[in-house]
Amino acid sequence: MVEAAWVEAEVLKAVPEAHVEVIDLHGSGDHFHVRVISETFEGVRPLQRQKQVLAVMKQHIPHPVHALDLKCMTPAQAETAGDTAFDPHGGGRGVHIRRIQKNKE
Repeated sequence: MVEAAWVEAEVLKAVPEAHVEVIDLHGSGDHFHVRVISETFEGVRPLQRQKQVLAVMKQHIPHPVHALDLKCMTPAQAETAGDTAFDPHGGGRGVHIRRIQKNKE
């Protein structure tokens, strides 16, 4: 189990100048919504933005982080995005970490 501040510090290793918002979705310290806002994302495709953050976070998946809802956006996108939190286990169609790992094997 980890705290939101720890997740924020790890994300800042990937994007040091970013504004990072972390929500512990279940209060369990292993399911997180992470919103990363950075001007450096301007002109970068969404998947490439996520790969930048996941390069640091992948070593922590599936332990201690089990599920990660990652939103990477520019400041202009963040102004109009509204609430972006999504619970991968909340009955929606979120991507589950196990599915990603299974595809790697």
